[in-house]
This record gives sequence, C-alpha cells and structure tokens, in this order.
Amino acid sequence: MKIHPITGFIAATAVAATGLAMSPASAAPAAAPLHQSGLHLGYIHYDSRGSDTGSNSSLNDEWVNIHNSGSSAVQLKGYKLKDNTGYTYTFGSYRIGAGKTVKVRTGVGTNASGVVYWDRGWYVWNNTGDKARLIRPTGTQRDSCTWGSGHSAISCH
Repeated sequence: MKIHPITGFIAATAVAATGLAMSPASAAPAAAPLHQSGLHLGYIHYDSRGSDTGSNSSLNDEWVNIHNSGSSAVQLKGYKLKDNTGYTYTFGSYRIGAGKTVKVRTGVGTNASGVVYWDRGWYVWNNTGDKARLIRPTGTQRDSCTWGSGHSAISCH
C-alpha cells in the first residue's frame, strides 16, 4: 500500500489492489426516487430563514407541501400531519385536486386554495432532524419523510 507523503491518502493502485475500487457503474449517482403515486409529502422547509424569533412571518416560513400526484381529487378531512414529538395538524374539509399541492404553514393565517395554516405560536419541525408523517383518517401512515441537520429544506420524494 502506497501512502502519499504529503496528503496521507492511499494511492489509487493500492486501493485497486485491495479490491475496493469502484466500477464506473457503481460510481454513478443513484437516481432520485420516483414520486409516490397519489397523496404524498413533497417538499419540507423545516428551518425558517433568519433567527427563530417566533414571529408569525418566521413561523409561516416553516412549511410542508403535500402533493396529490394521482388522477383524481382527494378529500383530506381527517388526515393528520405529525412530527416526532407528536405535534399534530388535522385537516378539516379540504379537497386537493389531481396534480395539485397544498402547503401547510406552521403559523397563523387564513386558509385558501393551496395553503392551510396550523395556527401555532411556536415551531414544529426541528432544524437538527425530525420526521414528518402523513396519517390517513383510519390511523395508518400514508407517507413519511426524515431529515437530519445541515440544510433548511428537503425534497421527500
């Protein structure tokens, strides 16, 4: 095994000799997972910009997109959005069209087409890691998305 005298890295020939070299096929990045069919978590912005002051604008910069990639509308009444701590948002009557997205904002606001508000006075999603769960009215999990620290948002699928 050859080690470069300045960097301390193992020379490529030594790595290849140990059988640890990667083939061109395994070196290619993995393809992004396909969107889950039907209702699923899309994009989560879990770390609002700036300091976490608790202001309503900061709270509303924390949000979860739920996307309906199915071919028909879905009534979300009774669906729940939960975090690891157990904070839960329960949808009232809200119909999400085929191919449409609804954004669930943490703070206070007026529900409208494409956006609903949790009406919380403090943050839900942990910046250092958390798990969002979309729960059916029957109580079974429809989808989930997990993240760690290091970014402010994640694309779930």
